[in-house]
Amino acid sequence: MSSPFESTYWDGRVRRSVGLEAQSTVLPVLGGVLEFMRLFWEVDHALQRTSKRMEATIGVTGPQRLVVRIIGRFPGIPSGHLARLLHVHPSTLTGIVKRLERRGLVRKRTDPRDGRRLLLSLSNKGRLFDVEAEGTIEAAIQRTLDRAPSDQIEAARALLASVAETLNNLEVASAPHPAGGGAPYG
Repeated sequence: MSSPFESTYWDGRVRRSVGLEAQSTVLPVLGGVLEFMRLFWEVDHALQRTSKRMEATIGVTGPQRLVVRIIGRFPGIPSGHLARLLHVHPSTLTGIVKRLERRGLVRKRTDPRDGRRLLLSLSNKGRLFDVEAEGTIEAAIQRTLDRAPSDQIEAARALLASVAETLNNLEVASAPHPAGGGAPYG
């Protein structure tokens, strides 16, 4: 009986990955949709891992740093505008902003023209985080963008925007799960 890790299973195509012990491992080439999804999960995992390391080393997570950088670019930005810009629910942003406010990095004030709106700005301490810094997600993405040709960057941007739009428009309720309902994944 052949093993699924034999090269004939991959039709002569293999992807090699170096593990923690620097041992080469043969991984399947999933092809098409599954390979693309696997890459998304790999990027998501790398973002989460880097975000945790950033919190331990520089004191803010990846999402917190993104919020600081955007507020730094747009001082006085209404919180609702920031939530829309980030494509997050306002309650998600509220949690991030509260943590940044507790750390003394962000200030909130009521909009004098509309008492229902909160305007966000950086404190003096917050401005210290509003600079380019090594070891951040932003720096890694900048290095990647610096190495890529502009047409490749634009193609990736368009493809990612299309995937985001498709996922945002997905109507899960209209497509029952073939196994009879429940969560599609854990």
